[in-house]
Amino acid sequence: MSYIERAITPVIKKRMQTSKCILLTGARQVGKTTLIEKKYPNYSKVSFDDRRTRTLVREDPDLFFKNNPGLLFIDEVQKESSILEDIKIRVDNSDDRGQFILSGSQKLELMKGISESLAGRVSVTELSGLSLREIFGVGFNKHFVPTEEYITEREEDYTEYKDIWSIIHNGSYPELYDVEREWEEYYSSYVNTYIERDINEIIDSDSVTFMDFLVAAAARTGEILNYKNIASDVGVSEPTVKKWISILERTGIVYLLQPYSNSALKRAIKSPKIYFRDTGLACYLTRWLTADTLKVSAVAGNMFETFVVSEILKSYSNEGKDYQFSVFYYRGKDKRASGENEIDLVIEEDGVLYPVEIKMSANPKANMASTNVVLDKIPNKNRGLGVIVCLVDKKEYLRDNLLALPVEYI
Repeated sequence: MSYIERAITPVIKKRMQTSKCILLTGARQVGKTTLIEKKYPNYSKVSFDDRRTRTLVREDPDLFFKNNPGLLFIDEVQKESSILEDIKIRVDNSDDRGQFILSGSQKLELMKGISESLAGRVSVTELSGLSLREIFGVGFNKHFVPTEEYITEREEDYTEYKDIWSIIHNGSYPELYDVEREWEEYYSSYVNTYIERDINEIIDSDSVTFMDFLVAAAARTGEILNYKNIASDVGVSEPTVKKWISILERTGIVYLLQPYSNSALKRAIKSPKIYFRDTGLACYLTRWLTADTLKVSAVAGNMFETFVVSEILKSYSNEGKDYQFSVFYYRGKDKRASGENEIDLVIEEDGVLYPVEIKMSANPKANMASTNVVLDKIPNKNRGLGVIVCLVDKKEYLRDNLLALPVEYI
């Protein structure tokens, strides 16, 4: 088994030197445990997947720490978050950095415990599945923002990404790139493990119904989230769908991309868009079993968009940056009286709004970005260079302020 170097490693190493403890979040099997064991073999490890360990922590935390002295790595810490208060006491009594490494697969739930117990004492970092840069060994590690400076710097480490549809179909979980693992068997095991370990304790329904919900959600990746529509397909209530979407979000299965909000955009849609974080999982759930059939399917466009959005989010998290308040989308009728227009992504940085279109095309046209002018309505913001991320072989200016970019520039 070969280890793929993770882009986030320098960020973790730096934060280990400045923080008393770090928390590494991310969905199951994205490589959190492997990364920590590879880079910090001197830390003792315990996993809260083990019920006996959780019971000991709950009933006698002092005995737990006595049995696990020194530097400690706690995996799946969200399963017994009561430990956070005890960790707080210990880090407050020492000036040492990097005393504890925590990891967990339920980010938002963990953040609640962190805010209550370890605020100011922990550095939170997110690990996603493998990025294209990691798969192809690209050392460039800056977040995607389509400035001339970024594009010029990115070209210095340009690598052609071959068989892009095979990667979209395969997904980003490291095990699929480390060993010869049968694709369908892997995702079947992943879904079963996910439901058994992360879901059964918190859903108020049977696993078959929840599986139907997973499929319905995957079929809508890249679309505006419509709770009522999903509820109708699955046969559960709308509040139940909202609860289950929240579970998928906090366990790293989906990301809800928020609409760009500004009072100048009076006719913008306010609902988020739903994206699966891993296209391989979305393909498995919707039964697209080969890359070739996916490429020519009716869902190819949505799956390509899902993939590109995920790669852009990874470029932020791998640099240790928060994308939540930087990446949005726009859809509405501000440009014309009838019919809706959309900008796939709006990236905001330093008061500049960068419109990004994502097209599964090798022949992009300038009119694909006609909605970009909507951003000119927003006061105290400038519109930056617009780009169409697509399947062209090389970058090409379509207008002075519009550039077609190959996916290799992400």
